[in-house]
Parts: sequence; structure tokens; C-alpha cells
Amino acid sequence: MTIHRTMSQRKDVPKCRPFFDIIELDIFEFDTDKLPEARPPRQLAPAASAKTWTVPQLCKAYGWPQHLEGGGTIGILAMAGGYDRNDLEAYFKGIGQPMPDITDVVVNGAGNRPNQPHDEDFDPDVEISLDIEVAAAAYYVATGRPASVRVYWTDMDLRSMAPAVRQAATDGCSVLSISWGAPENAWEWMYWKFGQNVAVQLEAELIQAAVLGMTVFAAAGDREANAGELQKTVNLPAACPHVVGCGGTSKTRDSEVVWNNDPGVTNGVGTGGGYSNLFLPQYWTRGAPVGTGRIVPDVSGNADKHTGYRIYVHGKERVTGGTSAVAPLYAGLFAAFGKKGRGFVNPTLWANRDCFQDITQGDNDGYNAGPGPDPCSGLGVLIAHELASLFKAVAGTAPAGKSYAA
Repeated sequence: MTIHRTMSQRKDVPKCRPFFDIIELDIFEFDTDKLPEARPPRQLAPAASAKTWTVPQLCKAYGWPQHLEGGGTIGILAMAGGYDRNDLEAYFKGIGQPMPDITDVVVNGAGNRPNQPHDEDFDPDVEISLDIEVAAAAYYVATGRPASVRVYWTDMDLRSMAPAVRQAATDGCSVLSISWGAPENAWEWMYWKFGQNVAVQLEAELIQAAVLGMTVFAAAGDREANAGELQKTVNLPAACPHVVGCGGTSKTRDSEVVWNNDPGVTNGVGTGGGYSNLFLPQYWTRGAPVGTGRIVPDVSGNADKHTGYRIYVHGKERVTGGTSAVAPLYAGLFAAFGKKGRGFVNPTLWANRDCFQDITQGDNDGYNAGPGPDPCSGLGVLIAHELASLFKAVAGTAPAGKSYAA
């Protein structure tokens, strides 16, 4: 099913892109000919290996709950590219799960258009497939039921995010996963160029979405503490106060550290994180290291392509990673907590640090991990069954003894 919503077309504006690790294009040029775009953080590895994960395997490693009632609708923001239903069917068949129910909602732009020409290092189809496959598979592991997914299509204009957030919340999504973004200076440039405070407008929509019960998860980025820029900065929307910012780790079967593939290299490949220059420190992060503004990320999860996610796209299995895999992982879990969304969860998360495994080793070439919260791994990685208990997830009626996390 495809639902069309209309927005006015715009020209000559900064654009959103997905965050990934093959992301030379994350470096922005602020001129009127080549305007900044928000990107998804994601990376491709050549092939599956013993170090990589299927979503059910990773869920099991993170202590996923099972037999939850579920019922929450998963919203996914898509700003380019598309998915092929044949790819999705092959993916879910391969992991022994049913196809999710997918509805396309066109807020702006062309909607689902897979297999379009693209840059060699920027294939948006991979991002869309990753988001749907990870979120829906994580939901099924927790519930034993196929997920209900609504994909909100829009163009890559930074200003397109807010209407998409509004639409998802109005439609009753319990969660929204955003794998696209841009460094804060791109959003500041919008104000300088067009007189529009797009970041504040987006945060205003996020506040209203939280009131309606929707929780938003966003990728923190894959270009370390500088986010592809000349100095330390963070990405939006992950740095918005009413978003759960999702950072990245490297997770093997017996260890987990901050994700950094290029130690000592500024703007190398690794998790984003740091302090916002647009949003002040938030009261609910009390006890975290103090910086210039809101600390990012809030939480973390596996993101390294070398310990990455096995997905299916363009007719074959591929391995991908990036913090854009972490946002849908959390979204799938929270949608399983029940039909009613939890809304603004950040204060609750930060007040319950025992629901996370602290990451104490590694850095993002700007900030170091250590005991307690830090601006490269946030609170740490989820202990999923503890989060289910914290948010009083409703138990379902799945057959006793059946495991969905094999």
C-alpha cells in the first residue's frame, strides 16, 4: 500500500543523506551550487564472516526479551532510494521469519524507487533495506509476530524531516527510526542562508511527537567526533533533545568497545559523538561529563562493518554497519513493548543506567570511553530484557518455550 501526502517543491536547499562508512560524501561544501545534504551512516563489508551477525543472533547477544505482546507500529524515515520486495522476502525467509506488513507513505518526493543510478559510494537502497530488515527482525524476535512498518518517503532537503516526523506521529507510529542527518553547521547554514531555524523547527515537531507517544531514534553518524568537518561537532537529528541518539560499537562474541576503524585519523570511520553547539546540556544527563551542550549519543549498539549486520539487497546477501543500523535495532525493540508508544524516554533511560552495559574502552578520536556515560558511547549498549521490564512491556501469548532468537 502506498499513501501519498503532498508538500511544496523546493529548490537550492541543503539536503539530508544517510550516514555510512564509505562516506567521503559526508564532507559538506557550503555554496549555492553544492548544498549540504543529510546522509545515513552506513558501511559495506565484502562478505559475511564468523565475526558478523544476523539480527536474531545479535538480539540474543543483547538479551532480547521474548513473547511480548507487541502491537507498536514502526516508522522509518526514507529520504532517497527504495526497497525491492523480492529482496525483503529473501531476507526474512533466510532468517526464518515472516514478511512484515509494509505501508509506504509519500510525504514528499518520488516514494519507493529502488535501483536508480547512484554514486559508487552512496547507494540509498542499502540504507532502506537495512532499516526495514533490522527493525522488523528485531521486533519479531521480541514478539514472534510480523512487524507493521510504515516507510515515510521524502526528499533529501533538511526541511523535509519535520513534516515526516509530524506525519508519522499523527499516523500513530510508536517509534520512528531515522538513519539520515547532517552536521550541525549544515543546519546553522540553513538559518544563515534562508532565515529559517530548521533545527528548532524539527525539535518542535519532535516535542509534539513525544506528546503523541512516539519515540524517535536517530543515528549519531559515522565520521567520528568531527562528523566529517574541520572541528568537533555532532549530527542532527541525533543531537535534538527529544531524540534518542544512537552511537556505535565494535561487538565480537566476547568483547565490545567504541567503534573506531581509524584510530588517530581525524574524520576517520567510527562512531559520531560529542557535544551540541545548538542545544544546551539537558537536565536528565546530570552526572555525565559536562561539555558545551547536549551530550551525544544517548545509547549505543553494534555498528562496525567488520562485526556488522547480514542483510539482503540487490539480489544477494551483504554485510553492512554504521550507526544507522543501531537506530532501527532499538526501534524494533521499543515497538514490541506494546501498541501505545513510550514517547519521550530520555530522562527514564538516563535515570536507569543499570539497563545498559557500560562501554569503557575505545574512543572516537575526540572523546574517550570510561566508566559511566561518555560522549562516544553514551550510557552504553542495551540490556534489552531490562529495558522491557523498565518500560513495563506487556507479555503476549506466544507458545511457551519457543525461541525467536536462534
